[in-house]
Amino acid sequence: MSISASQVKELREISGAGMMDCKAALTETNGDMEAAVDWLRAKGISKADKKAGRTAAEGLVGVATNGKKSVVVEVNSETDFVARNDAFQDIVRNVASVALGTDGSTAAVAAATYPSTGKSVVDTIKDAVGTIGENLSFRRSAALSVNEGVVATYIHNGVSDGLGKLGVLVAIETAGNADAANAFGRQVAMHVAATSPLALTAAEVDPAAVEREKAVFTESARQSGKPDNIIEKMVEGRLRKFYEEVVLLSQAFVINPDLTVEAALKDAEKAIGAPAKITAFVRFSLGEGIEKEETDFAAEVAAAVKK
Repeated sequence: MSISASQVKELREISGAGMMDCKAALTETNGDMEAAVDWLRAKGISKADKKAGRTAAEGLVGVATNGKKSVVVEVNSETDFVARNDAFQDIVRNVASVALGTDGSTAAVAAATYPSTGKSVVDTIKDAVGTIGENLSFRRSAALSVNEGVVATYIHNGVSDGLGKLGVLVAIETAGNADAANAFGRQVAMHVAATSPLALTAAEVDPAAVEREKAVFTESARQSGKPDNIIEKMVEGRLRKFYEEVVLLSQAFVINPDLTVEAALKDAEKAIGAPAKITAFVRFSLGEGIEKEETDFAAEVAAAVKK
């Protein structure tokens, strides 16, 4: 039997399921709309997609490494309770492991084959929604690699090995001792977790962010009533301070605030035994940028009592 696009569209609107799932349901039920809805419900697909309307801003960040390449991934759930679930933790750990075999981009990891299911990462997580009972989503991933050296990793607020609420990668290029480089890289990763720098170098800071700061500094300096040449010097001084606060290599190192990160790296070269260079970093904080739904728990309980 031929299934029309309008039938698929109608079933999608009724069930909220994906296009291919709707087409499969209609094919299996010979176009019977009611039976197709029941087919989706029986497969847990309709249930999963209903949950997909709820905000998933909790979950876990996971890291994986093979030394010269490391990845960080974020998988979201609705509640922190599920993030402590062993089955959910296994999913995040496996997604990170899968990510190591890709270029680390979100699209590549999403489409990669999950080890135990033979399905894509995204489809496997969707299937887990019905089992775990919450909306789950693979949100993002990133990877760093070096030709020589290490990519150090750090997990903050860890709940298990390689899993936590905040993950950082730091790439260090060096021909020196890998263990020493990794030890220093982990310290830098801890620093990045604490300070959340905007960029590695001043040249990499978003020009729009610089212009915003410059405009604020200029307006503030004008209120002093000083001449333009003095105002210009005041703004230059404040911008230097701004870069010291947001550029990783220029920040005071949290492990030893008497040194900048760049100076601390130079000092660490003694233990590493060769020149070393921080080439990149990545910082994933769980749920950043997701607008969480605000709920009134007392109101929810009161409404439930009235039912």
